Amino acid sequence: MTAQLPLWAANLAVFDTETTGIDTSEARIVSATIALLGPAGEVVERYDWLLDPGVEIPEPAVRVHGITTEIARASGIDAAVGVQQIVTQLLEMIERGYPVVAYNAPYDLSLLAAEARRHTVALPAELSPIIDPLILDKQFDRYRKGKRTLEAVSAHHGVEIGNAHDAGDDAIAAGRVLQAIARKYADVIPGELEDLHRSQVGWAAQQAESFQEYMRRVRDPSFIADGRWPLR
Repeated sequence: MTAQLPLWAANLAVFDTETTGIDTSEARIVSATIALLGPAGEVVERYDWLLDPGVEIPEPAVRVHGITTEIARASGIDAAVGVQQIVTQLLEMIERGYPVVAYNAPYDLSLLAAEARRHTVALPAELSPIIDPLILDKQFDRYRKGKRTLEAVSAHHGVEIGNAHDAGDDAIAAGRVLQAIARKYADVIPGELEDLHRSQVGWAAQQAESFQEYMRRVRDPSFIADGRWPLR
């Protein structure tokens, strides 16, 4: 183990959303943040959005992120405009050479892809390089007991999360968790972004297969875990 931060982790684009629900094909984006972090986890650039999703925000979602339908309608921008801006900014970060960090990437990226299709916004079918701290945490500390929520993993790695379920605080915490993991496992983590992205595809599939076997054994013989990454 080493405290040296790998070069590829020195500058990271981070991305997170808050939404109307958990089904990525149906849920709408309510708020989103894209930020650029420096080597000390400092925020170098930050872009925030509040969208009017065009639908009612269910009470369970409001309890998570605190944004009501009334707030979104009064202060949010049109969903189509917001989705276009988010996609443009995300692709710009990748074009500038920064990897995109998203905790549980298949959720936020699949949701963004669905929103892009809904509003006829062009989004590449493949996004790379993506880094998912959840996949890396499971891969390099696979036998650790306890939850793997962003809050739990942040606490484990000594990262303060601020206001959980705030898109900005969650995105920034995910980037800082990634940098903590990159330092801790720098001797075994792939040193090139393309290799790291490709490795995560395989690790995600393996982790899903292992979870599926466990669930079928202890709870539901027909349980299916989707191992596609970073989009589903």
